[in-house]
Amino acid sequence: MPSSVRPAARLRGRLEVPADKSIAHRALIINALAGGPATVEVRSPGEDVLSTAACLRALCVTVDASTDGAVTRFHLSGSPTRDATLDCGNSGTSMRLLAGALAGLPLRVVLDGDASLRSRPMERVASLLRATGAEVTTTDGHAPMTVAGRSRLTAATHRLPVASAQLLGAACLAGSGAEGETRIESPGSTRDHTERMLAAAGVPIRRDGLVTTIEGPARPRPLSLAVPGDLSSAAPWLVAGALHPDADITIAGVGLNSTRTALVDVLRHAGADIEATLTDAAGPEPTGNLRVRGGRPLDPVRIAGAAVAPLIDELPLLGIVMAVAGGELRDAAELRVKESDRIAAMIAGMGAIGASVEELPDGWRVSPGVARDARIATHGDHRIAIAFAVAALTGVARSVELDDPACVAVSYPTFWTDLAAVAS
Repeated sequence: MPSSVRPAARLRGRLEVPADKSIAHRALIINALAGGPATVEVRSPGEDVLSTAACLRALCVTVDASTDGAVTRFHLSGSPTRDATLDCGNSGTSMRLLAGALAGLPLRVVLDGDASLRSRPMERVASLLRATGAEVTTTDGHAPMTVAGRSRLTAATHRLPVASAQLLGAACLAGSGAEGETRIESPGSTRDHTERMLAAAGVPIRRDGLVTTIEGPARPRPLSLAVPGDLSSAAPWLVAGALHPDADITIAGVGLNSTRTALVDVLRHAGADIEATLTDAAGPEPTGNLRVRGGRPLDPVRIAGAAVAPLIDELPLLGIVMAVAGGELRDAAELRVKESDRIAAMIAGMGAIGASVEELPDGWRVSPGVARDARIATHGDHRIAIAFAVAALTGVARSVELDDPACVAVSYPTFWTDLAAVAS
């Protein structure tokens, strides 16, 4: 894999990106609660998804994996039955969703992870689960986190402190094991993957605006499915295609859930040429193709308020767009507690590639500059590495050298292969 990336003369290709890890986590966990048997098909699963599968095995769930080309099929049977210490690796989604799922089972589990995951806040999810009657302790608000579940939880009304699909998902999973109606109020829009999948598995759950309600207790039915491509993995190519003067890239089989397509809307609003075609609306998640063509000038991009949460994973890439078109990000302090302090990492990186950038407590303000060669500290963060690889690929940087190119495998193990394909 390359540590150095330079501009490509043109970008062309048709890609199938890794399966949506947000959906894959939920599919594995919900089928474990259902007891199976079920099969979950995942294209190019990253380390985070493999962490969830390993955690379920540690809980005595049978998770057999078979691989055919790029697709791994996880065959699940059985439910969690054993106390365990679970290694969630680098995956905050694994930790928070598993905590919610296990709160309603009479098990005692310790959820732990790597140094990065131990630095991320866990008291928010712990507080939600305590409200249902589960016994949850954290380590100074972080992992390791211990969950002593109950076979029957108490329904609660939750008011999420931030708009977070992980917190919402944990509360939904706990709510499915609670007696009565659980009500979850979010301060802003979030992804609805948990609600869609629980509903498809027969759990009485609904979302009305910013409020989700679940009537429990309700055990999900087994649900076999093929997980669609991850829009967050399509995002580098959408941004690269929009920024490059000579680009035509199609990403096939991508999830087109409207709670995930905010990046498409932002890029289109800025002037990018992006075409979406729905190919499958039968499953819990709509799927289709995205085609992006370059050569258009882009208008400045400004993101703030309720627009932040639906774009949270794509904000580093939008920073690269702003380094070309100008723009501003506000109300995104949550970026400081991701796999790295993504605000600080982006400020340092955007300045290094030549942009004029001002750090804000909750974001940044960026103006275009003159492209430069840059060494980028990724802090082991896959989103940072991918964002600056795109900056170099499209000429926003004259070249970049990444200190840890391998960290992209957390979410996108085939990223470097796909980059070589579209740049050839």
